[in-house]
Amino acid sequence: MVTTAERAHPAVAWALSDGRAGNVRQAGALAEALGVGAMAEVTLAARAPWSWLAPRRLPGAAQAFGAPFAASLAAPPLVAVGCGRQAALATRLLRARGAHAVQVLDPRIDPRHWDLVVTPAHDGLRGDNVITTLGSLHPIDDAWLARARMEFADFAELPSPRTALLLGGPSAHAGFDLVAFQGLLALADAVAAREGGSLLVTASRRTPPALRDALRAHRGRVPLMAWVDDTDGRNPYPGMLAWADRIVCTADSVNMLSEACATAAPVFVAGADRVRGRPRRFVDELLSRGRVRAVDERLDGYIAIPLRETGRIAGEVRARLGLA
Repeated sequence: MVTTAERAHPAVAWALSDGRAGNVRQAGALAEALGVGAMAEVTLAARAPWSWLAPRRLPGAAQAFGAPFAASLAAPPLVAVGCGRQAALATRLLRARGAHAVQVLDPRIDPRHWDLVVTPAHDGLRGDNVITTLGSLHPIDDAWLARARMEFADFAELPSPRTALLLGGPSAHAGFDLVAFQGLLALADAVAAREGGSLLVTASRRTPPALRDALRAHRGRVPLMAWVDDTDGRNPYPGMLAWADRIVCTADSVNMLSEACATAAPVFVAGADRVRGRPRRFVDELLSRGRVRAVDERLDGYIAIPLRETGRIAGEVRARLGLA
């Protein structure tokens, strides 16, 4: 895999994004899953005024991302997969030069500007060239989990059952405060103590400082593996997903819930009552399907079938674009 935006890419598939972790992950996962050949990740930084209005095309849009990207338009890839508004402009430009353009997430303008648009069903976008997913795209499958178990093999020393607690944070659609966090952590600690297990807890980019401080200060009754921020070293999130016997995830994060549900572990969602709008529709769909359950005082296990949309979506994209 190549990661650069400074030169032309010989790869067959490009995964384009603005560098934000969620966008990188979704574009890369789909581009890789297409299986059409070598894949390159391209990080974009649009200049004004294009950065303000992307993905709308203004005069001179070929120069929106600088001279290296403009030069690369002369040799477009077979498939360009973008995620985010900046990438949506880039995939439009590449489509005009002959690439198959696939845009992940609602571009907020007419989908006809792309060959295909892939968007979560809870966003409500529909159209002849729109493919809907249940949740977000990601690379998590059996092979990914097996690699994570090997990479974080020391997690095997933690007593089972291992409860992974994935923490998001407040957003435009969700509230999540210190009191709620402390209650959730106390509940997970109590369940683990009753069962003789352990806790694996990770914060995320949206977890507020007060919650991070509370996690760092926590002294529970069971063995705890906690990651608060980069000062704790590399994020063991993959290992937590791979080694967890159960997963508790806050309801605010569509990405984390999607990835948790890709494992074979039971998943319990916390704080659904504080989530509104599109993310709430996603949580409600998971609850109605029985893939997740609401957090309760027992967190009893259940048979969980992994929910993995990336492979299905890649197959549909290949079929629609004639790549199969």
